[in-house]
Amino acid sequence: MVPDVSTGSDTLGLINYLFGKGRRDEHTDPHIVAAWDMAGAPDPGRDPTATYTGLARRLDHHVDLRTRELGTKPPQHVWHCPVRTAPGDRYLTDADWAEVARRIVAATGIAPEGDEKACRWIAVRHADDHIHILATTIRADGRRPRTNRDGWRAQKECRRIEAEFGLRRLKSGDLTAPKTPTGAERAKAERQGQEVTAREWLREQAYAVAAAVRSIDDYFTVLTSLGIQVKTRIGPETGEVTGYSLAAPGDTIWFGGSKLAPDLSFNRLCERLPAQDVADRPQPVADPADSWRRTESAVYTATTVLDSGDDAVAQGHLEAFGETLHNLARVTPGPHQAELQAAARAFSRARRSVIRADHQAASELRQAAKELAYAPNIPGGLAIALLFTAVHLARAAAKWHEQRGHEQQAAAAEQAFRHLQATYREVAEPALADLARRAPRPQTVQRFEATVRQAVPDHADRILADPAWPALTTTLARAETAGHRPRRLLAEAAAERELDTADNPAQVLIWRITAQPSQRREAATAQTATTPRSPRRREATSTNALVEGGKVHQPRR
Repeated sequence: MVPDVSTGSDTLGLINYLFGKGRRDEHTDPHIVAAWDMAGAPDPGRDPTATYTGLARRLDHHVDLRTRELGTKPPQHVWHCPVRTAPGDRYLTDADWAEVARRIVAATGIAPEGDEKACRWIAVRHADDHIHILATTIRADGRRPRTNRDGWRAQKECRRIEAEFGLRRLKSGDLTAPKTPTGAERAKAERQGQEVTAREWLREQAYAVAAAVRSIDDYFTVLTSLGIQVKTRIGPETGEVTGYSLAAPGDTIWFGGSKLAPDLSFNRLCERLPAQDVADRPQPVADPADSWRRTESAVYTATTVLDSGDDAVAQGHLEAFGETLHNLARVTPGPHQAELQAAARAFSRARRSVIRADHQAASELRQAAKELAYAPNIPGGLAIALLFTAVHLARAAAKWHEQRGHEQQAAAAEQAFRHLQATYREVAEPALADLARRAPRPQTVQRFEATVRQAVPDHADRILADPAWPALTTTLARAETAGHRPRRLLAEAAAERELDTADNPAQVLIWRITAQPSQRREAATAQTATTPRSPRRREATSTNALVEGGKVHQPRR
């Protein structure tokens, strides 16, 4: 059950809409199911003599008295709250909806139970699945009702109603969710043949651009280059930008940044995108693969931060991870891009909560993500390693939000996890299978078994029993050919992060080894410079070239 509180100032206009045919003739049998006084509220849906104007006068009675007293009409005196059941919920009778309405107005402070001086209100039903509650927010004693956090209180009451009525239990929000598109916005999108509304499209474009750019000026410049209309608001005293609005190409409907999402407001963006001189911009990365390695390392660091106990720092890393997902999708063209974009969209809800983020603490991950946005696509081991780490961070984020009662964020992170996991399986399974087919000869496998028991004795049995063990032997053989010592390589890879919670420790080691910098050479490299190599030892030049394009490349003979 979903409530959606808003305010306005036109009582008669809203009544005309509620009892009218609707924008697409979708309203059927509009009538009042509950009111502050069923006997005193004329019902144009049931009484042929009742008029919209007469109903508006009755609702505005206290408003008019207050207007005559003050000489001006109170602003935003119309309180509006549609309440809708979820798809698949059972049919609710008029009596059921009347109880829902009475509980909502009581919970939100519009009409507390037993308060004879409460605001006047009605609940109108014009469809099977929802009602509209309309109230005028002047009490009989001339005071305003106490409606602070009314949206949150309405949601909380709806959770109780769902449990008592046997309805689908939805996730409670914390007032940090973006505003949902209105019915008019959805109707417009349908007429234009669009799958999403302008509000939703602009939100995703703004998130994607904010994730990639390095300054607020770049943010506006890139949006404009995409054809999006940008209108900034200038402070009269400072002459500086204080806000902005966006409109889709060719559209006339503008949305302020905060109306797209709370963290897209100008002030919140400036926290993540400070003004930056060109001279301060990072220099291009010498090795493009380093951007992928740094991002993978920073994403892993974020998983450890979630267990640190510092919620502000953890929230900052989750926001930066949301940007990372947008940039990962950006640099991953091809069949997997849509799934990664879906993961980024889903995680947009998980990246913010009532906890204020410490963005400075997450600067390393945010900087790495921005480098990744402009890095060339490097299919294969490094990309899979980053994706593997992202899967685990998404799952950790879901648990972190769940532990703190952030139900909507936990569900969003879980949805992002499923998208990332599906992508990982699609790209990793062929690569692992190809590595397994190229396993070294049995004598080498036996030697590596002994090496594993020496290097990681506490996890050796699980590693050797992992279905990915044959693929790990190929990885070790190629690393050895590249000049690495397998025992030290395994020990370092295992020491980087714990393996206790890994379901597939051999897979973990494969991607950790693959993500290691090529500069991490063993001293044996110097020895091989003076020792003639056999043709077999020239098969690979670094552990980073083990996997490419989802396949292990066979060395040239």
